[in-house]
Amino acid sequence: MEFKHTSVLLDETIEGLDIKSDGIYVDGTLGGGGHSSVICSRLSEKGILIGIDRDRDALAAASERLKQYSCTRHYVQSNYSDIKNVLEKLGIDAIDGAVLDLGVSSFQLDNAERGFSYMNDAPLDMRMSQEDTFTAYDVVNGYTKDELAGIIRKYGEEKWASRIAEFIVKFRKKKPVESTFELVEIIKAAVPAKARRDGPHPAKRTFQAIRIEVNDELGQLRRACDEFCDVLAPGGRLCVITFHSLEDRIVKECFKRRVNPCTCPPEFPVCICGRTADVRKITGKPVVPGEEELEHNHRARSAKLRIIEKL
Repeated sequence: MEFKHTSVLLDETIEGLDIKSDGIYVDGTLGGGGHSSVICSRLSEKGILIGIDRDRDALAAASERLKQYSCTRHYVQSNYSDIKNVLEKLGIDAIDGAVLDLGVSSFQLDNAERGFSYMNDAPLDMRMSQEDTFTAYDVVNGYTKDELAGIIRKYGEEKWASRIAEFIVKFRKKKPVESTFELVEIIKAAVPAKARRDGPHPAKRTFQAIRIEVNDELGQLRRACDEFCDVLAPGGRLCVITFHSLEDRIVKECFKRRVNPCTCPPEFPVCICGRTADVRKITGKPVVPGEEELEHNHRARSAKLRIIEKL
């Protein structure tokens, strides 16, 4: 299957990176190479791009797409939260910029066999890396009712979480839940008809929650936010594109803490902890897609871009 993905907030991200032609840049979520292709087009032969992805298919597709450019290119199968180890192995101390696009790629969503989509029937998988062994099947069939309800409520912000978990456990008494469509039917049965008529697909939030759990997406993001701030060279910028409130909250809180790291009580007249900011915000409120982009890419509708710069 061809690796297709429409990069969200592409122009805004590239502008935000403020690319130097001889700089070192990291695309921590390489995907099909959409952001990276524009970055590479602005780099000279002295410039370096490091593309990281958990998905070997993404790395193969991106390397083919980017082979026309003259800059040095490194492709690494890893999680972006492991950025310090990636750079250490490459002998690089600091970078001039990085982009993290946290959306699931169109390739993964549209490739039925990967099990990410509630619109296609497939085995319950949802792994972003084929080398991982823990899958959506393990979550759906191995977690207790309370554990299922907890992740569906927390990561999916689904008000019917307890009822959905109850219906999954009831189904499991007969046989394991093996496919995406089996899970969709369980969710539809659990969500009252009136609730199904309003809002998004009834399975959307539950599938999101299970995907986040399988890939430890929020845990990886928490670690990565600080790690990327640490490895930026002075003047280097980090651009992060999130797609739901849980991700955006983590990025927002990380940037806020780095901009104002003082731990002194508010009533203290002067700071005595000695902690000073090492970054500054480039964006106050997050950048969101314009009407034209939303017309051409409906998956962009929940995207938010936040940018910081190393001092």
